[in-house]
Amino acid sequence: MQINYYLIILFSLVLIDLSTELKILLDHFTFNSLYFALSKNPLAFFILFSYPYLYKKLSK
Repeated sequence: MQINYYLIILFSLVLIDLSTELKILLDHFTFNSLYFALSKNPLAFFILFSYPYLYKKLSK
């Protein structure tokens, strides 16, 4: 199995970008905080949700 450094770097950068929003969502989840987290960082959430697809396509 080959390690794909692109996916590791991408995932870590997304988690660093979303660290404060994820901390707020995990501490006190409300739909209002979810809405503002998604509206503040739409690209980061898109990459986070499409990560399994990217992993599948790039690991072939």
